[in-house]
Amino acid sequence: MNPAYPTKRTAALSVSQLNREVKALLENSFMTVQVEGEISNLARPSSGHWYFTLKDERAQVRCAMFKGRNLRVGFRPKEGDLVTVLAKVSLYEGRGDFQLICEQMKESGTGRLQAAFEQLKHKLAAEGLFDQARKRTIPPQVRHLGVITSPSGAAIHDILQVLERRCPSLPVALYPTAVQGTEAASQIVQAIELANRDQRCDVLIVGRGGGSLEDLWPFNEERVARAIAASHIPIVSAVGHEVDISISDLVADLRAPTPSAAAELVSPDRSIQLRQLEMFSQRMQRQIHRQLQQQRTHLHHLRQRLRHPGERLREQSQRLDQLELRLQRALRAKLQLHRQRIEQLEHRLERSSPDRLLARNRLLLMPLQQRLQTAVQRLIKHKQEQLSAQMRQLHGVSPLATLERGYAIVQDDKGQAITSASQVQPGDRLITRLHHGQVTSRVEQTED
Repeated sequence: MNPAYPTKRTAALSVSQLNREVKALLENSFMTVQVEGEISNLARPSSGHWYFTLKDERAQVRCAMFKGRNLRVGFRPKEGDLVTVLAKVSLYEGRGDFQLICEQMKESGTGRLQAAFEQLKHKLAAEGLFDQARKRTIPPQVRHLGVITSPSGAAIHDILQVLERRCPSLPVALYPTAVQGTEAASQIVQAIELANRDQRCDVLIVGRGGGSLEDLWPFNEERVARAIAASHIPIVSAVGHEVDISISDLVADLRAPTPSAAAELVSPDRSIQLRQLEMFSQRMQRQIHRQLQQQRTHLHHLRQRLRHPGERLREQSQRLDQLELRLQRALRAKLQLHRQRIEQLEHRLERSSPDRLLARNRLLLMPLQQRLQTAVQRLIKHKQEQLSAQMRQLHGVSPLATLERGYAIVQDDKGQAITSASQVQPGDRLITRLHHGQVTSRVEQTED
């Protein structure tokens, strides 16, 4: 006996104190255990934690695996998986629930129920019970609906609620059965056979609300599947939630994701029927009105044909007067149109007169002359500036400019420039040009 938890107390424990001490006792007595079982009731809330039940043939235990631990699991567990967990034994104080806090998880194989499901699925598929060709068509207008489910379950409540909204006049026959447990499969088979003997219903809904795999297992029994396949009445299977798939869903003529959806599929919408009735009523009224109008028109034609000849002559005379007035209006309009056309041509001729053209061209010519004079003056000034610049450049390289700086040009009597002493001999006559004037001289001596 653990001395920390005495057997006798002088004061009563509160529930929270009791749960706290039991939790401490469990966690101290079991350090870490390995447990093998089949996963059921698996939930993955937005927090990232996993909550599920491990079970075997005789018992089950609640489990929790928090986000920090389940991120390390190398596979994604699902309903029916057989797994082994490494866990701490604990108690959830808020509800007093005994539970395992899982640290690790590994696969131990496929669960018993899941394996049985797959085995039966392959067997019935090989026999052709899932083939679309053998399935019956759901009538477009259901006259009497049969429902095979629990009379106290949520499924019948959801179905009746949908029918009350969509088609409250649709007759419904309930064939009550258990939908889970050992007797459920036999009762479902008997209800299907009874509905086929009654021949009251033209469609049957077979199903129940959501639950775990073992809760839904009667709808995975082979005898239920064969009863659905043998039914002469078309059957809509509505087992569990949208994610749940049962053998009954695969064999049935139509599968609905939920019981509410099954009621939606087989029931006509009252609002649509009312709109159709209103449309038919309006169409009939329009047809009757059209026929009456046709008869009135026909009667009017007959009355016109029976009129007195004098009345027809008066009508023809009035018609002739109307045509005469129309002709006069047309002639006046034609004359007015020709007058307008002549006036337009006169205006155009006036605008095209040579005097007007000459005056307009003179006005256009004056600014052009001014622009030409300005352009010529600008061009002359530009050319003068270019000429002055070129004269300055020419003067810079002219020999006369060199003479102004004190240099002279020496030429012989033939006018050839003397650039070397070897070109002359003593006694030759030379002319020296200066900046102002020239000097004539004779060579007395040369030196190279």
